[in-house]
Amino acid sequence: MEVQENLKGINKAIIQACNRANRDPKDIKIIAVTKYVSVERAAEALEAGIVNLGENRDEGLNAKWEVLKNKPTWHFIGSLQSRKVKNMIDKVDCIHSLDRISLAKEIDKRADKNIDCLVQVNVSGEESKQGLEPEAVIDFVQAMKAFPNIRVIGLMTMAPFTQDENMLRSCFKRLKAIQEEVNELKLPFAPCTELSMGMSNDFQIAIEEGATMVRIGTALVGNELQGG
Repeated sequence: MEVQENLKGINKAIIQACNRANRDPKDIKIIAVTKYVSVERAAEALEAGIVNLGENRDEGLNAKWEVLKNKPTWHFIGSLQSRKVKNMIDKVDCIHSLDRISLAKEIDKRADKNIDCLVQVNVSGEESKQGLEPEAVIDFVQAMKAFPNIRVIGLMTMAPFTQDENMLRSCFKRLKAIQEEVNELKLPFAPCTELSMGMSNDFQIAIEEGATMVRIGTALVGNELQGG
């Protein structure tokens, strides 16, 4: 099984990164990003031992959910339009892209249970990236008190796609620092323990800087629907 072999290599890389950072590999969750693969490949990931699947569109999540149901823990990792919330809120376990009050209102209104959310932060400042400015995070998290169906379990960011290790580390360190600021507030509705950062090209660096969730697509499940 191709995914199983890929997972062996990724687990080895995670252990190496954790050793360098004096961390426990058990603290790292792999989110298999299945947006560019078939439901069959997603099922293969589950058979290989993956627990968490990540989708970035409600259509993709719903299509795979119809087949796989509740076997995986479902993560929504893409930019989420408020009008799309009703299409997937009953199927998703964790939303990684909470970044505005209007979206929080819609999640809170549509959910019939507590939804774990990560606040998306644009630490790189790139115009192409979604997310809050770092300076806005504390006020935003505090505002989540008004939405009883939302539990802020952490923060998420997308680093620049670059080989510049210093730039990557700077982004990841910034998110970690913001997480620590949130935790100092000891907000019962925001147990901000998770850091979703790092992808196929930079997850080892992200782990060294504090990531607890790494979102890995191509290196784990491949890229069937993109032809490569």
